[in-house]
Amino acid sequence: MNASSVARLHENLAGVRERIAGACLRAGRPPGDVRLVGVTKYVSPELTAALVAAGCHDLAESRPQALWAKAEALAGVVPPPRWHLVGHLQRNKARRTIGLVSLLHTLDSRRLLDVVEAEARRLGRPCDVLAEVNIAGDPGRTGLRAEEVGPLLAAAADCGHVRVCGLMGMAGVPEGPAAGEQARRQFATLRELRDRLRADAPTTVALDELSMGMSGDFEEAILEGATLVRVGSALWKGVE
Repeated sequence: MNASSVARLHENLAGVRERIAGACLRAGRPPGDVRLVGVTKYVSPELTAALVAAGCHDLAESRPQALWAKAEALAGVVPPPRWHLVGHLQRNKARRTIGLVSLLHTLDSRRLLDVVEAEARRLGRPCDVLAEVNIAGDPGRTGLRAEEVGPLLAAAADCGHVRVCGLMGMAGVPEGPAAGEQARRQFATLRELRDRLRADAPTTVALDELSMGMSGDFEEAILEGATLVRVGSALWKGVE
C-alpha cells in the first residue's frame, strides 16, 4: 500500500470523524455518544489493517465468509479490531461467526435467536446483538416489522447468553432532493420505536444502542439518535 493511499485514508477518516462531530454538535450531543464502525466490504486485508492502524478499531462485514477471512488475516493486529456483522446471518453460518463478533447487528427472527443462544452457550460467553427492523418497509429487505420486535425481545429476555443491546435499521434508497429528510424520518421512526419498547422492556434487555446511518445518511441518523454509524465508501474514496 503506497504512502499516498495511506495519507488519503487518514484524510478520509478524519473527515468522517469531523462530520460525526458536527452532526453531534447540531444535535446537542457529545461526539463520544457515537461510535464509528468502518465497513470493510470488498476491501483487502491490507487496507483493512491500515484502517485499524489509523485508529478505527470497530470493523464490519456484511457477509460471514468475508468476516471469517478478514478476522483470520488480522489476527495478529494490535490492538485487535472489534468485529461487527451488519449483513444477514444464515443459521448454518452462526457457529463459525458468533465466536468472532463483538456485536451482531442483524437479529431478525426467533429461529436465529435460538441458534445464536445455542452457539453462545456452547462457547460459554455472551453474544451482544441488535434487533434488525425493516424501517423502510421494503419487502425485499430483511428485518422485523415494528410489531414483531416486542415479542422477540421478550423471547431474548429468557435467554442466558444473548444480550439485546438495541435496534438496527437501514433507510430506504434515497429519492430526489428530499432524500435526506426521507432518511431522517425513517430513522426517527426507529428511535421512537426504541423509546416505546424501552418503557416496557424486560429488565434483562437493554435498548441503549441505535445502529443507523451509512456513508450517505449518517449525519441524519445522528440527528435522530444513532449511537453506531456504519460507514464504508466515505472512508475508502480515492484509496487504492
